[in-house]
Amino acid sequence: MSFTGKYELQSQENFEPFMKALGIPDEMIRKIKDNKYTAEIVQDGKKFKVTATIGSKVMRNEFAIGEEFDYELMTGQKIKALFQMEGNNKLVGTMKGMKYINELNGDVMTSVATMGDLTYKRIMKRI
Repeated sequence: MSFTGKYELQSQENFEPFMKALGIPDEMIRKIKDNKYTAEIVQDGKKFKVTATIGSKVMRNEFAIGEEFDYELMTGQKIKALFQMEGNNKLVGTMKGMKYINELNGDVMTSVATMGDLTYKRIMKRI
């Protein structure tokens, strides 16, 4: 199953506490929360290009499965990240003490990020 497509945020849980735990300033959290969030993914085999847009902020990340890369956060900060595939519909990443799972079922992508005992969940739909 290919992740390629454009996705739009449908719902999210624990956004603010998770962003605070990542060290994102309150003002930026408010801006992000109130803006439309979309992500465009291009998958070419084991290579991925992800363009996430939140309001006027655009983040671009490119990576290959199994290869460490610099992941750009909403703040512009870059952290080391690594993604693996589980089956043909699940991307599992690790970065900065966080586990991040993207699971694709049909046109719905569920993302769950866990850091310690804090979990953030986001549901996006292919448009």
